[in-house]
Amino acid sequence: MTTLRFMTAGESHGPCLTAILEGLPAGLKLDEEAINRDLARRQQGYGRGGRMKIETDKIRVLSGVRFGETLGGPITLQVVNRDFANWGGRMAAFGEPEGPKVTAARPGHADLTGIKKYNRHDVRDILERSSARETTMRVAVGAVCKEFLRALGVEVVSQVVTLGGVSVDPKKIDRSQLGKAHDSELNCYDPEAEAKMKEKIDEARKAGDTLGGIFEVTVRGLPAGLGSHIQWDRRLDGRLAGALMSIQAIKGVEIGAGFTCGLLPGSQIHDEVFLDAEGNPCRKTNRAGGLEGGMTNGEDVVVRAVMKPIPTLMKPLHSVDIESRQEVLACKERSDTCAVPAASVVGEAMTAFVMAQAICEKFGSDAMVDLKAALASYAERIRKDW
Repeated sequence: MTTLRFMTAGESHGPCLTAILEGLPAGLKLDEEAINRDLARRQQGYGRGGRMKIETDKIRVLSGVRFGETLGGPITLQVVNRDFANWGGRMAAFGEPEGPKVTAARPGHADLTGIKKYNRHDVRDILERSSARETTMRVAVGAVCKEFLRALGVEVVSQVVTLGGVSVDPKKIDRSQLGKAHDSELNCYDPEAEAKMKEKIDEARKAGDTLGGIFEVTVRGLPAGLGSHIQWDRRLDGRLAGALMSIQAIKGVEIGAGFTCGLLPGSQIHDEVFLDAEGNPCRKTNRAGGLEGGMTNGEDVVVRAVMKPIPTLMKPLHSVDIESRQEVLACKERSDTCAVPAASVVGEAMTAFVMAQAICEKFGSDAMVDLKAALASYAERIRKDW
């Protein structure tokens, strides 16, 4: 059985970005516009920079899909970089180098460590690939995985809960509305908090600074028992945390009550188990965030990630020049003031991939009809034989 997996390729200002997704079952119907909607969501948001005015990301499917249905083989996805027309000389695969070298490394970015590790003498050789532009293809892959999950009755949604030190009021959030169309430029469901967040972004932009924040991803409709307690690398919470930590600028992940678990006694943390009207186990709280013992427990999976402020500042920080070996101010690349809403879309994508991978591992990944039958049989068994 093939494990669901993907890899991406391409540079920020190269000709295109590409991803290959392998392991999805045959017979999954895909909606091209659903993929494009998520690509657009990644580009939008209050606080985004000039690059978003140039690029209008649209997906090209080059393999693995015929007449809107997966074939079971690798799916090749591509997004063309329109800005390459302005960068062809500097980003050409062959020929002599053109344009100035970038030698002033940015603190908080891959620049300095990358040129040392890979023995490069132009920071652009590092920053082009380490750029968050790479997440375009993660979102494309995640959109395909969300279509797969949706076909099984599973939904992945997100919200921004903190930005620039301003947090939403959880009491004002109707969690049943998460994922539904709403008038927000920050993917925030608390209008009062959003207004304050925008003020913070405006202040940071004027100061040449950047802001970070926290987003939350929720997965609804997962069966209990995905993942395993048997081995460390099969624990689903560990795999989920690793996937989110792999997103550029993410510095922390928590599941359910998260770090609050270290502040309160067990009586206020663990989710008590009761019997519902039909005699089946149920919980009235979800502080575990839907994961216990490395496995889904049937509740919503709830995970949060913190994004640091973007390292590219319009008022640069002190750094070093890799060529002159002198102290300088860091280089300035076209960038955003805040990209937390975009990061929430990337977070959805990576979460969707991890959950799709877990489902394929448990129920098979050859054909959708067989997978659905296996899932239905399993759901019936655990309902009866708990």
